Amino acid sequence: MKSFVQTLIKILKKKYLLASVLFITWLFLFDGNNLIDRISALRTLHQLERDKKYYTEKIESDSKKLEELKTNNDNLEKFAREQYLMKKENEDIFVIIDKNKEDN
Repeated sequence: MKSFVQTLIKILKKKYLLASVLFITWLFLFDGNNLIDRISALRTLHQLERDKKYYTEKIESDSKKLEELKTNNDNLEKFAREQYLMKKENEDIFVIIDKNKEDN
């Protein structure tokens, strides 16, 4: 027990070491910008950057599709038939449902 107390006293005499340890502990655990919050914020940032990239690409592809629909009546007709099941006056439409895709 006496050697433990002597070791503790030696460590406490090292003021700079003690101040550094306390400072680092404060920064990592108790500060407003602590390490745990920083890691969480970085993960959120990376997820948001991935989302931004996905949505930017999606906007570009949708803009191209929209431009095609505005400029070409054949594409507009094809889109209306496929997406909204529209048909011409004297035409019949048969919808085929793939049960394999429906189960997934």
